[in-house]
Amino acid sequence: MSMGSNPKTARRSGRGTLFILAMLLAFSGALRLGDGIGIAIARATTPENGAQAEHSMPALDCPLPPAALAEALSEREARVSAKETALEDRLAALALADQAIDIRMKALAAAEDQLSETLARADGASEEDLTRLTEVYQSMKPKEAAALFSAMAPEFAAGFLGRMRPEASAAILSGMTPDDAYAISVILAGRNANVPKN
Repeated sequence: MSMGSNPKTARRSGRGTLFILAMLLAFSGALRLGDGIGIAIARATTPENGAQAEHSMPALDCPLPPAALAEALSEREARVSAKETALEDRLAALALADQAIDIRMKALAAAEDQLSETLARADGASEEDLTRLTEVYQSMKPKEAAALFSAMAPEFAAGFLGRMRPEASAAILSGMTPDDAYAISVILAGRNANVPKN
């Protein structure tokens, strides 16, 4: 009995030993492989291969040193400050331009008001002058006034005669030559024809 059981026990113990040896070899290979990866990473980060390391694999966790971080933040703050200064200068220039435009607009409005006042005074003076001249012509003798009106342009003479009293203008027209009286009468009739009728 002891002889029949010995070969089975030897086979089992042999298989167990082989399994343990295989596991030890696999574990050893894994350790060597891991060690090789560590060496490869260490070589990739050396100064002579630094440029290749940057392109071949990303940085895992490389925070900037405090001095470099402070310098980067300082440069960024300087750029932001320069942009803010340029924006403030631009806004100030726009404000000055708006003030200049406001000043010019006020000056133009004042000049327009002054021009309107001047034109109103000129119109008033012209009206006063025409009224005075009309009174002078009405006070003249019809024969003398007729000679004077015959020397005027028909449109100009018609303007004065249209402002006179009907009897005064009729007396002057009767003292003029038929051609002059007709020309002035046509102009007066045309002006009256353009007057709107009720």
